[in-house]
Amino acid sequence: MRRRCSPTVRDPSREVRPRHDPPPAGAGRGRGTATRCRRLGLTAALLTLPLLAGPGAVLPATAAPPAAPTAPATDPDRPVSVALTRMDPRTVTPGGTITLAGTLTNDGTETLTDLGIRLQRGEVVTSRAELLAHDADPDPATTAAGGFVPVDGTLEPGASLSFTYAVTTADLRMERDGVYPVLLNVNGTGPDGEASRVGEVATSVVQQTVAPAAATSVAWLWPLVERTHRDASGEFVDDALTALVADGGRLDRALSVVERLPTVLAPGAPAATPVAPVTVAVDPALVEELSLMAEGPYDVAGEEGAGTGGEAAAAWLERLRAVAADHPVVALSYGDVDADALQAAGLPGAVARSLPGAAADGDTTDDTADGGTTDDEADAPGPAGAALLREVLGVEPRTDLAWAAGGSLRPDTLATLRDGGIERVVVASSALTSGEAVLGTGGGGAAARTTLPGEDGPVEALVADSGLSGVVGAAGSTGGGPRVAEQRYLAELVLLSQQPVGDPAGQSVLVAPPRDVDPDPEAVAAMIADTALPGLRPASLSDLAAGPAVDAGGPVEPAEAAALDPEGLADVVVTESVRSDLAGAVVGEPASVLAPYDRALSRTASASWRDEPAAFRAAAADLRGTVSALRERVTLLAPADGTYSLASSDAPLVLTVQNDLPFAVRVLVDARTRDNVGLTIGDVGVQEIAPGQRTTLEVPTEVRQSGRFAVTAGLTTPDGGPLGDDVAIQVKSTAYGTISLSITIGAAALLGLLFLRRGVLFLRRRGRTEDDAALPEGAAFPPSRSPV
Repeated sequence: MRRRCSPTVRDPSREVRPRHDPPPAGAGRGRGTATRCRRLGLTAALLTLPLLAGPGAVLPATAAPPAAPTAPATDPDRPVSVALTRMDPRTVTPGGTITLAGTLTNDGTETLTDLGIRLQRGEVVTSRAELLAHDADPDPATTAAGGFVPVDGTLEPGASLSFTYAVTTADLRMERDGVYPVLLNVNGTGPDGEASRVGEVATSVVQQTVAPAAATSVAWLWPLVERTHRDASGEFVDDALTALVADGGRLDRALSVVERLPTVLAPGAPAATPVAPVTVAVDPALVEELSLMAEGPYDVAGEEGAGTGGEAAAAWLERLRAVAADHPVVALSYGDVDADALQAAGLPGAVARSLPGAAADGDTTDDTADGGTTDDEADAPGPAGAALLREVLGVEPRTDLAWAAGGSLRPDTLATLRDGGIERVVVASSALTSGEAVLGTGGGGAAARTTLPGEDGPVEALVADSGLSGVVGAAGSTGGGPRVAEQRYLAELVLLSQQPVGDPAGQSVLVAPPRDVDPDPEAVAAMIADTALPGLRPASLSDLAAGPAVDAGGPVEPAEAAALDPEGLADVVVTESVRSDLAGAVVGEPASVLAPYDRALSRTASASWRDEPAAFRAAAADLRGTVSALRERVTLLAPADGTYSLASSDAPLVLTVQNDLPFAVRVLVDARTRDNVGLTIGDVGVQEIAPGQRTTLEVPTEVRQSGRFAVTAGLTTPDGGPLGDDVAIQVKSTAYGTISLSITIGAAALLGLLFLRRGVLFLRRRGRTEDDAALPEGAAFPPSRSPV
């Protein structure tokens, strides 16, 4: 047998490295260890290893089928990755046996032989503050160690070996209650014949002898959230949601966590219930999308009936209904909007409309007699979230709780939320100036309840433990596997429960993993079930709201706030401006009529887009184009030849308005001529145009002179926003205007006078002719003028 380092010889500075993160490449620790082993001449001691018996012996191991070769590990001196699949019991008592099982995988390029493992521990820690300090300055875990025991088999590159290892608390000299940092150390021999440490994984062992007098309440808030896969018009742009809810998808795994919880039958209870209540936070937009998929064939990216997720969506929703029957449900804002981003952009109205409990402006809908919801209510933008979950899941969701997507909320955002019916918010401890008070690391007990400063007074808040929430969220990628993450979660909770607390209400903790959590269902379900261990007590959010409180300060001003892309947000601002202008033109209730577009805005302004700026910009541009296009659906129709004739000086200008919108609108006509010479156009005031109709409007005119006039006509909303395109019309008039008519009448009168004068003169001349006939012969008229 080749040599490996003896368990009785330890060099803390080189052999043991308790952190599971790989050291920088080229550290060269392994070869130094092997050289020291040879120099100390430990061959005889090493030869006795196969003879070890008792708790330190390795139980039968089976070789796993070789896996496909992978890229070399980051650290060539630690080519073996260790994945723990078993670590029992979760908490030990003095004299107990610790059993570990898992898999060793060779991620390197060289074959390893003579594999051996052992567990070694560091100094005990008895408070959560000490455990967090240990993270910053890790203990080398060399205080005590079990014996090295061999793992049968040769580890080829890319291959794996299973192992099981057992050691007693006596072997590790665990004499006090608390948490013991431990390191599973893997040694092996490479082609050069030198033994060295080839892998390791750090975790902890929890020893608990007596349960605390007061149990620590632990509540869970579990997200079921996914960004939208529809465009602003509501059409599916891809079919990616199918894979997410199908077997093995992220949302499938997230729902499986709650489904896997064990049940308990309480004394006198009629049926078993889950071991811990988990409040499920659901985005109504996600349920809406899945409902559309489940209804039958649906189009994807413009391709008719291309969607394939109908069955998967229906199955997932059925599972969610079963979960909702056993666990409380909280309705998130529709689309899980980024409330802070919208508030900072000056769009509090958009925030308010997304809230599940905010009544729609002017909402006059009534529940049906059987307690259901009317069709109008289902289309309302505010209650739609609650109504949709109520209809699909068959439960009454909670609507008075808002969960901050970024961990904290601005004071003005808190005011908007409160006005929208939110009574309590959930924030993260890491986002508060005195968040350590929530964690119980500052000398007092942990408490998940506090108040936050709002613009119009303090707001009740529940504070999620950022440390524990992060452990849960990263469980799937934790070095050593999800079982290591579970052990860390349990270690922190046990230490909390063991510390003295002055508050008679005890301690409380809220665990709320990130919204995009991609969990290992078995591991996270075990974490939730751990809440029922001695010293811990499963609790609901309502229990926390009535539990101990601390002063956690105010929101931390982030160095670089995670926010929506500014360019995309600018398009959302423009869209909201267009929406507000159109709301003033709607006949009826704007909130109900514009609900589809309000929902589109909420989906587009989702906090889920924070990490996808390019995709958000594209979605925001689509939103702006879709809502702005509503203006183009109310238009003036130009005459066929572009010319309109007025039959009289006060004949109206007849215009035809086409409304292609599905709702009635109020419009103003804006018609004008160049310099307003010869033709004056009056005002018809606000006109109502029925949906899907052509309406003729008569615009009063006054013609002052005949001829042709260039008229430009357009439509606007009552607030002045343009509708459709302007129309250029040539107006022709052959009628006399006021001036022309006056001139004509004057000329006619003058002509009449002239005719009258001629008549008078004619009669006078005729009279003289008759007088001439009556004079005596020889007589003559006197001259008409003096001859002089």
